[in-house]
Amino acid sequence: LKERLKNGETVIGTFNGIPSPSLVEAIGYSGIDFIVIDAEHGPVEMQTAENIVRAAEITGMVPIIRVPGNESQLILRALDIGAHGVQVPHVSTKEEAELVIEYSKYNPQGKRGLSPFTRAGRYGSAGENHTFRINESVIVVVNIEGTEGIQNLDEIATVPDIDVIFVGPYDLSQSLGKPGQVEDPEVVSCIKDNVKEIKNNGKSCGSFARDKKYLDILVDCGVQYITYMVDSSIILQSYKNLKESFERLSINK
Repeated sequence: LKERLKNGETVIGTFNGIPSPSLVEAIGYSGIDFIVIDAEHGPVEMQTAENIVRAAEITGMVPIIRVPGNESQLILRALDIGAHGVQVPHVSTKEEAELVIEYSKYNPQGKRGLSPFTRAGRYGSAGENHTFRINESVIVVVNIEGTEGIQNLDEIATVPDIDVIFVGPYDLSQSLGKPGQVEDPEVVSCIKDNVKEIKNNGKSCGSFARDKKYLDILVDCGVQYITYMVDSSIILQSYKNLKESFERLSINK
C-alpha cells in the first residue's frame, strides 16, 4: 500500500467500527485495499484488534489502526500488535505531527519503544534488521480535523516520514463556515488546493467519501487514500435496500 501511494496510485478502504474478525475477513475478500480499525470512536479493544489485524492479513487487505489520540503508548500498542500503520486524529500543528513520527518510528527517525518479542517482532524471530524494516514499512497517517490544522497544513506537510495527510471534508466545511456542506464548490476547491499542497511536499492526501458521488469528487480532486464509509453503515444501507426491493416486489405481485 505504501509503495502504491508513492507511485501515485489511488487506493480505496473503509472504516471498521464493528469489532469482529470474521466480518473484517469477509470485507477483505471484496478486494478493497485497506481497512482502518477504529479504536477512537469504535468499541474495539487491543486483543480483538490483534485478531482483526490477522483477519485482514489473511485476505491481503492492509490493516491500519486509528488510535484514540496522539499518545506514545496508544501508538506503540497499535503497532506492536502488528498493524501495518496508524492513523492519528486531531493533529493541528507541525509539532504535533513531529510527535506522531517520534512515537511511530524506531531510532534514528523516532523514539518508539523497542521490544522484539511482540507480534510485530514475530515474537523474537524477526532478526537484527527488524527496526529498519519496520521504519521503512510502517504507514503513518495524520488527520487534520479543525480550523487550526487547516491553517497549519503547509507546515504539517513538511514533516518527514508522514505518508498520508487525511483531510476530512466535514471538518473542512466547518472551517470554511459551511458545516456539513461538503459538496459546496468552495469546499471542493479547497480540497483540490490541499491535495496540491500535500503532494508538493511528497505526501499523499487522504479523505472520506460518504457515498459514490463523493467518491467521484475525491478521485477527481486527486485524493489517493480514500476511506469509503463505515462497515456498519454499509451493512445498514444494504439491508435497507434489500427491504425496499422486497416491499416493491410484494406490492407489484
